[in-house]
Amino acid sequence: MFQLTFDKYSLQRKEDFELSDKDLPEFAKTAVQFCLEWISGKNTFIQQTSGSTGSPKKIEISKTQLIASAKATGEFFSTDENTKLLCCLNPSYIAGKMMLVRALVWNCPIHLTEPKSNPLIGLNFSPDFVAMVPLQIEACLQQQESLEKLHAIKHLIIGGAPMNDSLKAEIIHKGVKCYQTYGMTETVSHVALAKIEAEDLVYTRLPMVEFGSDERGALWISSPMSGPDRIQTNDIIEIVDTNRFKWLGRLDFIINSGGVKINPDELAKKSAASIGGLFPGSEFFFYGEKDEKLGEKVVLYIEGEKPSDGMVEVLLAALSKNLSKYELPKMVYVLKLFERTATLKIDKLKTSNNK
Repeated sequence: MFQLTFDKYSLQRKEDFELSDKDLPEFAKTAVQFCLEWISGKNTFIQQTSGSTGSPKKIEISKTQLIASAKATGEFFSTDENTKLLCCLNPSYIAGKMMLVRALVWNCPIHLTEPKSNPLIGLNFSPDFVAMVPLQIEACLQQQESLEKLHAIKHLIIGGAPMNDSLKAEIIHKGVKCYQTYGMTETVSHVALAKIEAEDLVYTRLPMVEFGSDERGALWISSPMSGPDRIQTNDIIEIVDTNRFKWLGRLDFIINSGGVKINPDELAKKSAASIGGLFPGSEFFFYGEKDEKLGEKVVLYIEGEKPSDGMVEVLLAALSKNLSKYELPKMVYVLKLFERTATLKIDKLKTSNNK
């Protein structure tokens, strides 16, 4: 049976959600208000996109779309009314909001907790279904208490941004079973899931989802959760079969350097071992910086402490073994902290502008 618990609160009926407690933290107020509107029969919701690849915007999502998304995920994982959910993401955004919707549609209990780096520390029950972002998974892997709780989760999904190779390797090494999601606000959370294994990630579509690619090789999606219109993305994919695809990167991040088109996501795969050896555990990304001669030049951003003398030169020498002269970064920027969106994705544009 649906029930939302948080701190001292246990909410189930419509009147339970009609709280006037001003001391609730903002994320809890958002969750309570959404559940109240849902139970009261509201049929459309305004949702803010995260702005990870462009300017944030507000879009309208119907209750029908939200229900379709929850049902498809439930069918994929064979959930039922006994499935216990944990919502540790901000309900202001689609990933957190969909956790509430799943509990409402699956008619099962859900516990709400603060969207913090390690939401499993101090948790007094074992959830069956949890969605996290890569930063949360990384924090949970570092502590034995939360690692044991990760192992106990039946269905763990990771979204918000593609994980880096070092995090993927650590997940596999520590035996955590989970899925990487593919989706966006416009598709009402994920529409495909990839089991995290040693091989390249292969995404399997959810029930009722159709996909293909346009003349650019970019993914399009048609599904009840994304609404009546086909969603065209800028994500480059390789189609495996009618049910599966591989994600290769984004067209709008392609670097055009002197007429040579370079995929920064491919560079990241080739460079992960070299960068991880000198900057262990650091996030990084390749980017195109304006250049008078080349149009754009390849640059590398690394999140970490200021490197010692000669360290960047050592890194470039290591990278040159796997990257061509066109792919090798012309500049390496090591920044203490990257700019991030409200959903904790790296904001590449802001990071590059504020270096």
